[in-house]
Amino acid sequence: MSKMLQAQAALKKGLSNPKFALGAAVALIVAYRARQGKGYLGQATHIARVLVEELRSKKNPKEGDGEETKARIEVQEHSTKKSSTSVDADFYRRILKLLKIIMPGIWTKEFGLLLLHTSSLVARTFLSIYVAQLEGGMVKAIVQTDVWVFLGYIMKWLGVAIPATFVNSAIRFLESNLALAFRSRLVAHAYKLYFKNQTYYRIGNLDSRLANADQNLTEDITTFCESVAHLYSHLSKPSLDVLLMGASLYGLAQKGNASSRLPMLLGGTCFYVTAMILRAASPKFGKLVAQEAQYKGHLRYVHSRVIANAEEIAFYSGHDVEHNELKKSYRKVVQQMNLIFRKRLWYIMLEQFLMKYVWSANGLLMVAIPIITAKGPDLAEGEVLADSEAVSLRTQAFTTAKSLLLSLADATERVMSSYKEITELAGYTARVSDMLTVFEEVSKGRYTRTGVSSSKKHNTQGKHTHKALERMEGNLTVDGKVTITDSALIVADDVPIITPNRDVVVSSLTLKVTDGMHLLITGPNGCGKSSLFRILCGLWPAYRGQLVHPDPKHMVFIPQRPYMSLGTLRDQVIYPDSLEVMQQKGLTDSDLEDILDIVHLRHIVHREGGWDVESDWKDVFSGGEKQRMGMARLFYHKPKFALLDECTSAVSIDVEGKIFQAAKDAGIIMLTITHRPSLWKYHTHLLQFDGEGGWRLEELNVATRLTLNEEKQKLEAQLAGIPRMQQRLNELCEILGEDSVLRNTDFSSLHSIASVASLTSLNESYDNSEL
Repeated sequence: MSKMLQAQAALKKGLSNPKFALGAAVALIVAYRARQGKGYLGQATHIARVLVEELRSKKNPKEGDGEETKARIEVQEHSTKKSSTSVDADFYRRILKLLKIIMPGIWTKEFGLLLLHTSSLVARTFLSIYVAQLEGGMVKAIVQTDVWVFLGYIMKWLGVAIPATFVNSAIRFLESNLALAFRSRLVAHAYKLYFKNQTYYRIGNLDSRLANADQNLTEDITTFCESVAHLYSHLSKPSLDVLLMGASLYGLAQKGNASSRLPMLLGGTCFYVTAMILRAASPKFGKLVAQEAQYKGHLRYVHSRVIANAEEIAFYSGHDVEHNELKKSYRKVVQQMNLIFRKRLWYIMLEQFLMKYVWSANGLLMVAIPIITAKGPDLAEGEVLADSEAVSLRTQAFTTAKSLLLSLADATERVMSSYKEITELAGYTARVSDMLTVFEEVSKGRYTRTGVSSSKKHNTQGKHTHKALERMEGNLTVDGKVTITDSALIVADDVPIITPNRDVVVSSLTLKVTDGMHLLITGPNGCGKSSLFRILCGLWPAYRGQLVHPDPKHMVFIPQRPYMSLGTLRDQVIYPDSLEVMQQKGLTDSDLEDILDIVHLRHIVHREGGWDVESDWKDVFSGGEKQRMGMARLFYHKPKFALLDECTSAVSIDVEGKIFQAAKDAGIIMLTITHRPSLWKYHTHLLQFDGEGGWRLEELNVATRLTLNEEKQKLEAQLAGIPRMQQRLNELCEILGEDSVLRNTDFSSLHSIASVASLTSLNESYDNSEL
């Protein structure tokens, strides 16, 4: 029977495919029936039934008070291997994936532009062939000294110049528009993934594969799309030129009864040998340009840090440090660009030698051999070709063949040189494809972080510092069950607080917040207070236990530094709603003024010039005004829960009290992180973290806690004065030239003992009181 239970547990844990799981259950029934007899058939059937029911429950979650969702997220210890930037199977797989995004079908704007662009390239090729024939005719007319025929060819030349110049301009115009259309399509797809399931937050806090997402979303996408459009022009038109002009040269040779086998053999051999040499000598441009883009992204990041923290840097006079960091980042970009320039110097030198001089010599042979070996055009019986006519025909054929061969050589050169552009495109393709892959995986809850030494106790992003009980090793799997409810209820049962850097701040937390409760959260820095809010809002996963909370639209989080958006003054109050959404809710500007009156900000409407004024509000508002604006959003949205993280630390105590009382009267359940005793009276329960992984949840007796807090502050003030009194005693003894029996007493140890004893006694009295 124990084996049966083990088999059942293994199947439940490992089988996720319904068909495979059901097949395994049937196989289990047959196996037990064959080996153990019919007596065990019922038990095997029971296993199959359990599996089927569990699979059904996963497919159709239980309906009830809320919607149940469960994610399994693997957080890897080390980052994945860097993607290849070579022209290989991975490159073709990535480019095909991206091409499906930028051109999803034939009935799209992008495909229409591509057809127009292709048509202009074909027209340009036929115009080149026609111009070559005109040149041959003009040379023939010059040799025959036929002025009127020559003037006729000149008129034809000028006539074809108008469509030729238009086609040349249209090619550049369509290429630019095609690149812009590709970019618009890819940007729309990337933005959709970037803002899906809070990916914009998670890639910087829970995942570490993208160092500078803004660089990927702007520069990398732009360069990739321009490279694709440019490479299409440089591959399609030259390839078409090679086919059509080769056919024209073959027809010209056949018309003059000249041999074309040897020139074709020479041209093919020269092309093959050149391709092999250039491919062997080509540097890894894909890897080089990918590294260049990475260094440019870091330089951009350093610039943005200086702009975002300009005031703090100025207060600390840290401009020299930031200047050195900028120079260091720029130096890396310069060194990488110089490396690419040096690689290109020798490669382009070899490329020009082969394609310009070797191919020119080979081209002269390819032109001369048919001319020398030509037997002349087919003539009627008895017809004799005059010497002057023969010379003019040879001259015309040579000029036409030379012009066609020059165009053919130029086309072949562009095809050969495009290999360098393809290798560079491979680098940009890898960066854009990796970005989209990271966005897709993060939006589905799969994160990857680089390994961090266990001796480090801070977040790699430099954003959150915690006192960790331990650091989790290996892969982390999120097995917490999260349920979204419509009730005014928050329940956490055996939920750990684990930071993205794997620090276990609280090993297990259990609490329940219901309607009518107002929870005060206290504790030292880094104990997990703000981390709890991140878990409740869904920013961080629940790795274990059960978490029940309302839909995020029913919870409003107000941080210590509220975000001021771009837009009008009205947008600052209704954020993230728009004016249309506000009107749909039945609210007017008069209602917004009443809200501002609650937070004592009504005057700013007149001060700033009205609701429709646009400005950089993060610089216009003071610190206290920004915090009160954040609280104004609370009264606008009227959520069930308000998560308040030191959100009024810069507001005066009297205004702060009125704001909290108004929130309490509005029926908003408050979960507040604060160090101000003046806010205790607006809360009913206390969640206290000790900074060592422990916590305590209890009812809050405000009067008793205020009394004990006053006593604590008095004791701290008295004990802090002991070292100063001893110093003054020593000074008086020196001035008077006298001694004292207390002069040599070690008050430092006495002070420490007294402090510990007094605070311990205070804590005991606090624990014994009715809270």
